Amino acid sequence: MRDSDEIKELLTELRDVQREHLNEYRKVTQQSLDLQRQAVARQEQLGRLYRRVLTASAALVVFIIIVIIYLMGILGRPR
Repeated sequence: MRDSDEIKELLTELRDVQREHLNEYRKVTQQSLDLQRQAVARQEQLGRLYRRVLTASAALVVFIIIVIIYLMGILGRPR
């Protein structure tokens, strides 16, 4: 009976350790998924910011070109 009890105890310990490992794996996997979601959200946020900055820069460049053309027209006229 002693061997049988030892085997049961070992199997119980193995089962408990496997459950702990599974719980830890689930926890780490959930943390990893949370971090991935955060990273995707940041990338989307930066993408929107990049588009806004690009649009503002393009508008500024167009404005500067228009001002330069206007000034060349005024300064280039004979008096």
